[in-house]
Amino acid sequence: MKDQSRRTFIKSSLFAGSALLAPVSLMSLMGQQKLTGVGSKVHLGVIGTGSRGIYLMQIINSIAAENNMEIVAICDNYAPNLEMGQSIAPGAKAFTDYRKLLEVKPLDAVIIATPLNEHAHITIDALDNGIHVFCEKAMARTMDDTLAMAQAHLRTGRILHIGHQRLFDPKFLRGMKMAHDGELGQITQIRAYWHRNNDWRRPVPADKPELERQINWRLYKDYSCGLMTELACHQIQVANWAKKALPVEVRGTGSISFWKDGREVEDNLALIYSYADGTQLIYDSMIQNRKYGLEEQIMGHLGTLEPESNRFFSENPPAPPKPAGIVQLIQDLEKNVFGSVPIGSSSWAPEVAMTYKGEELVPGNNTDGSLEQLIGFANSVREGKPIPGLFEQCYYGSVWTLLGQEAIDTGKVVTLSEKYVI
Repeated sequence: MKDQSRRTFIKSSLFAGSALLAPVSLMSLMGQQKLTGVGSKVHLGVIGTGSRGIYLMQIINSIAAENNMEIVAICDNYAPNLEMGQSIAPGAKAFTDYRKLLEVKPLDAVIIATPLNEHAHITIDALDNGIHVFCEKAMARTMDDTLAMAQAHLRTGRILHIGHQRLFDPKFLRGMKMAHDGELGQITQIRAYWHRNNDWRRPVPADKPELERQINWRLYKDYSCGLMTELACHQIQVANWAKKALPVEVRGTGSISFWKDGREVEDNLALIYSYADGTQLIYDSMIQNRKYGLEEQIMGHLGTLEPESNRFFSENPPAPPKPAGIVQLIQDLEKNVFGSVPIGSSSWAPEVAMTYKGEELVPGNNTDGSLEQLIGFANSVREGKPIPGLFEQCYYGSVWTLLGQEAIDTGKVVTLSEKYVI
C-alpha cells in the first residue's frame, strides 16, 4: 500500500477487531483444538539467553518435535547466561556476537530477548539480512528506534513479531470477542494496574561491580523505562485492543518513593490515557506492595471484563437461589429491620462492591499465550506471511508506552506526532 493510503487504512480499521482476532483461526476459543505447526522445519536463533530468553527456549523445546522447530544458534555476551542457554539447547552453536549468529545457515528467524536498548539495531540487522524476527516487548527505548524497526519491517517484507503474548492467550481472545460483540455494552472506562513487592534487582558478582548496569539494566534510563516498558506496555496494548482505538493524549506522574538505591526509573507511577470518545484508561504500577497483583478491568454499562483472572462480570447477574424455610424467614426479617438507614427524609445504603464472582471466560485456561504465540510465529515464518494487523497493534502499544514515559518525565499532556504514524 502507498504510505498515505496505508496510514488512512490503519487509522480507520486497525482496531476494528476482526484482523486482530486472526489468531483464533489457529485454535478454538475454548482450547479444544490443539495448535500445531506443519510443513518445513523452522530454524531459530535466540539472541539474549537471560531469564526471558531461557523461558522462551524452554517452551520451544517442549513443542519443537510436533511443531517442526529447532534452536540452531544462541547468543549472549554475559557468560553465565550463555552457559544457561547451552544447557537448554546443547546442540546449538553459541556466540557472544549476534552478528556472527546472523551468518549461521540455515537460519529462518531469530528471537530477540536482550535489554530494551539493544532491540532496534539487532532487529534491523536481522531483517536486512532476510531473517524474520520475534522481538520481545517493548519494541525499543526511543520513539525513533521504534519507528526505525517498523520501517525496516515494511521495507524488507520480513515478519516482525513483537512479544505481546496476550494477543494469543485464549482467555484474552474470548474476552475481546465478547467486548467487540457488544456483550460489555459501551466501554466507558478501563482501569489497569501491575503491583509487585520487591526491589527488582538481580545479584551482581562481588568481584565484578562494573557489571551493575549490564545486569540491572531495567533500573537505568539509558536502557529501560522501568515499569512502563517492562510492565505497562502489555496493559496499554490490551486497552487499545479493547477500545479498538488509540488514545489521543496521556498525562502522568511518577517518583522513586521507596527503593532509594541508586536506580533511575520510577518505583511507582500513575497515568491517565484519554480516548477520543471520552473513555479513560487509568493506570498505576508500583513495586512496594503486591496485594492487588495485576489486572485490566474493562468496564462497560452491561458488564466488566477482567481477563488476567479469566472472569466476566455482568451488571445484571443471575439472582442466587433463595434459601429455604426458616433461613429465608430470618433473612427477610433482618432485611426489614436493618435494610436501610434513614438520613433526613430519605434512606441511604453504601454502594459496596458486588459479591458476584462472575463467569469464567475459558474454563480451565492455564496458559499465558506465550506457547501459542511462538507457534503462531513459526507458522507465519513457514508461510512467509504476517498475521494481519498484529504488528501494528504491538507498534502502537510500544509508542503509547513511550509517550506515557514522556508525560511522566515532562509533566505535560503528551500527544502522538504524525511522524510516528505508520
